[in-house]
Amino acid sequence: MRSLPLALLLASAAAFAADPSREMHGQGDGFATPGVTLAWAIERGPTEAATHVIVRVATDPKTYPWMAVTGVDPFTQKKEVEQQATMVPNMLDVRVPRARFADFPNTEFRFYASEADARSGASPALVVFYHGVPDTAPEFTSEVALDNYLIKRVLELRR
Repeated sequence: MRSLPLALLLASAAAFAADPSREMHGQGDGFATPGVTLAWAIERGPTEAATHVIVRVATDPKTYPWMAVTGVDPFTQKKEVEQQATMVPNMLDVRVPRARFADFPNTEFRFYASEADARSGASPALVVFYHGVPDTAPEFTSEVALDNYLIKRVLELRR
């Protein structure tokens, strides 16, 4: 009887080892884990069509030098690339029209340990996913105010 729980534990450990990518659920307008920080805000345009969601992505380039962002329709599983795989030197702003979240409400931030992994389609080392735009994401009409907020928020989250 004792061998069954041990066998289940070993099987789950083997399954985890076979797929080393980690998935984490992002929460709120700010998220931080070792190597990655995300800060959300909204840049309000004169019309809804001109309004964008901005996510400032800050990484430790030694841990996650490459990333990609994908929008996902949770009902059809259709995916839309929001940000092609790209190198993140330290920080990068991902800009997505807010209206796009109506069709692709889920967002996956995919972080890679190398350029080769990012370009080959290998499993990311880390995926941070969100369901919709966080309700707490502040809105700005001034680009300067938005930038100042995102800088401050990233610094707060990194502490």
